[in-house]
This record gives sequence, structure tokens and C-alpha cells, in this order.
Amino acid sequence: MSRCRRGSTGYSVLPQHERDSMRRAGILLHITSLPSRGPVGDIGPAAYGFVDWLANAGCRVWQILPVNPVGPGWCPYASPSAFAAEPALLSLDGLVSDGLLELSEVGPRPQARGEADWMSVDGWKRPLLSLAAKRLAAAEPEALAEYARSKPWAGEWALFSTLHARENRGWQDWSDAGLRARNPTDLAAARAELSGAVGEALALQLLFDRQWAALKAYARGKGVTLFGDMPLFVSGDSCDTWCDPQLFALDEAGRATEVAGAPPDAFSDDGQLWGSPVYDWSAHTAEGFSWWKRRVGRALEHVDLLRIDHFRGLQATWTIPADAETAREGTWKEVPGAAMFEALGSLPLVAEDLGIITPEVEALRAAVGCPGMRILQFAFGGDAHHGYLPHNYDANTVVYTGTHDNDTTRGWYATAGGVAQDRYRRYLGADGADVSWDFIRMAWGSVAETAIAPMQDVLDLGGEARMNVPGTEDGNWGWRLQDIPWWVEGRLLDLSESYGRLPPPKPARKDAQTDNPSDNAEA
Repeated sequence: MSRCRRGSTGYSVLPQHERDSMRRAGILLHITSLPSRGPVGDIGPAAYGFVDWLANAGCRVWQILPVNPVGPGWCPYASPSAFAAEPALLSLDGLVSDGLLELSEVGPRPQARGEADWMSVDGWKRPLLSLAAKRLAAAEPEALAEYARSKPWAGEWALFSTLHARENRGWQDWSDAGLRARNPTDLAAARAELSGAVGEALALQLLFDRQWAALKAYARGKGVTLFGDMPLFVSGDSCDTWCDPQLFALDEAGRATEVAGAPPDAFSDDGQLWGSPVYDWSAHTAEGFSWWKRRVGRALEHVDLLRIDHFRGLQATWTIPADAETAREGTWKEVPGAAMFEALGSLPLVAEDLGIITPEVEALRAAVGCPGMRILQFAFGGDAHHGYLPHNYDANTVVYTGTHDNDTTRGWYATAGGVAQDRYRRYLGADGADVSWDFIRMAWGSVAETAIAPMQDVLDLGGEARMNVPGTEDGNWGWRLQDIPWWVEGRLLDLSESYGRLPPPKPARKDAQTDNPSDNAEA
């Protein structure tokens, strides 16, 4: 997780003595999985409590999923905006404390034990958020206006989301051709007509940024790094494609001509057809990658460290004709990723370099200098030279027991098959009875600078607690934390101490009374 320093020929990681002090461990738990009071986890008291728990457990990193507005199936990776935040993550307790809601208005809260209740979010929480936003807009018009001036994306999102809610269909099919084409006169008329709703949408973003800034400051004070995630592509029906269609492979009607995906492999005969429009990289190059600068800059307002999802797509993208039936019809098209990172400068990034990784992708990551990823669940499908086995790592690595896209480690072991199970047992001299913590110990004990475990693995949960199954739309993103057994904190702390993942001790304060005791002895 090293911060990269630019050199004359690219990037170089920090010196070894500095990197030794950066060994750290962390937990992957999305905000929606917190045990907040109400139908979904939020950035209120439960988030602060989790920061405290992380610090006490010797975990210096909290990794979350994207906090952008959720898309179909409440998926945070199919967002209608690369810049806006999901209002459902707002804390009602915080809004009550700020005087924007009365406790009596909140009333009894729907409590979904064990899983997020998105139906209650839509039917119960969003109306309360709307009420609080109206009150903020009325009470602080100057602050809202300044927010819109300082963050141009926010005003665009407020209008887009309002129009989208009114039309209830993709922007390419809106009834008003002038709004589809962003005619300035039509946009101004819509802003005036819908000023109340637009103001509410803007106020929700301001409220989120205020609440999140307070949480981020609290985490920093506790020595906890917030580690975020940025999907590479954006949704075709998004504020991003509506505002900047020239930056994407779209036709005159705003529909994708080419989409992204993945080629056929051992797991999928037809490959993966994601449907997200690919970028027009010539347009991004011509504007000096300013959209990417704004996007990454916005993400880093919320987190201290940022994972770039599908990093390999910044070297070459599997590009598929939009009318193709399967991803088999795609081809690799090179991307000016090196030029983009040169424009971005030195940033605290992590590369999600999973999948088909070529020497060219490895060279790009090496040039950028950011850590790559290793997944222990993938380590037992080959021999001793497998790159995901801990003895084959280099330090500039983030190792995971598994991610949000994997089964839990307990679930993995139950379905891995005899060969992988046997290789794991022989590698560790284990019997599988404590497989989740065997994997955590492997990660913590590796040379990787950063070791991460999903909270489900810390709790040794089975496949029923899985967060997401890639390629499926239903039944994902629902798992919620309930209780943490008392002994977990101490066990994690012991591992972090044993494997040098606690913060280095602070230098002792020099004191004339103790530097040389003999000088202070009584005659």
C-alpha cells in the first residue's frame, strides 16, 4: 500500500526502512453491512464504533466498496454517477443531531437483522432524507450555492437525477429532445421548473460530504486508513454519459456503439458482456485526461487510498460491438494508460490486477508503482510456483483472504474440491477445521505490506454470508454484520503484533530528568 514517488523514468516505491513501518492489516466491510439502526448500514454511530473496534483490533485499514449511488439490484458497481454519493448511506441520527429531523419524525425504525432491507430504504428512509434536504436548502441557501459553485458535477447530478426520476427511463429515451441533447435553453427551463427537487438532490450531496468528512477525520485520528474502490467503467444510463457523451463510444442518440467485457476463459465459454460503454480515449487524451483527474480527485475526497477496479483495462480493454450476442466477438484495444497516469501524477492507488494479466499490464503497474493484489483463495490451483502463494509475493502487494466477489473462505473450502483442499492442508499442515483463520494468519504473516480480510472471514461464516456473485443480479449486496464475538478483537490484535502490522511505537519524549539518571541523583 505504498505511496508512490515519481522518478525521472516513472515511479519508485518508498525505501525499505519506510516500507517496514507501513506493514498493516485491515478489514473489508462495506458501509451497507454495518449494524446501524435501520434498514441499511450508514455512516452514523455504527461506523464510528467500527472505527474504534478496528483500532482496538490492531487493524489500521478499513476497506469499503464504492459509495456512489447504487444501480440496478442495489449494486454499487453499476452507478448512475461516477461523482455523486448514495444518500441512503446518510445517518438519520446525524440529521437529528443537526436539527434537520425531529426524533418523533424518524419514529420506529425498520430493522433488517442479517441483511439490508432496500425496500424499506426506498419506502421509509428516502422520504425522511428528502425532508431533511428541504430543510437544509431553506436554512442554508448560501452554503448550497457555494457547494454547487465549487463542485460543478453536483449541480449536473442534481438536475440529472431529478429528470431521471420524473421520466423513469434512460436519458436516451427522455421525451424532451432538448434535454436529451442538453440544449442550454431547455436545461435552464428545467432547472427553474424543478428547482425544489433539484435543490433537494444537491442538499443531499452536501449533507453526505459533511457527514463523511467528519467520519474520515475521526478515522484518521484513530490511525485508521479509509480504503475505497473505483469501478473502471460507468453505466450507459448515467449522468456521466449524459454530460460528456464525447468521452464515450456513443452514437448520436447517446447509445453505446462498443461496450466493455471480458474474453472467454476457463470460467466462461462466452466471456463476460458487461454492457458499459467503452471510453473514447482519443477524446480523453485531447483534453489532457481532465475528466479522470476530476473523477479520481473526487474519490480521494472520501478515502485515503483508492483501488482501481479492472486495472488491466487501462492497458487494453476487451471491446465488444454493442449489438454482439456474446463477448466472443470482442477484441483487445490498447489504452493510453501510461499517459493517463502521467497526467494524474503521484497518487495513493492500488491496482486490481486480477484476471488475464499480460507482461504489458505488469509493466504498466510497475511504471505506476502501485501495489497489486493477491487472493489466497486462488492460490491452491497450481503448484508451488503459483503467484498467489505467500512465499511468492513481493512486499508491494495487498493480499486478501478473499474479496466481496468471492465466496467466504469457509464457503470456498466447502466447495473447492479435493485437490485444492489437499494443497491448502499440506501447505499449512492444517486440517480445515479453522480454515478462515488459517487464511487470515497466512495473509498477516506474508511479506505483503497490506493484508485484508472480509469481515465474514473474521467471523468464520459460510457461503450464506457471501456479498456478491459476479454475473448475477439478484440476492447480492445484502449481508449485514450483527455481533462480533468478544475474542475476535484480541485474536486479530495478537496476529498484527506478531507479524509487525501495528503502528511503529512513537519516539519517547526526551526528558532531562531521565536522560541521565546519575545527573539528577541527590548528593
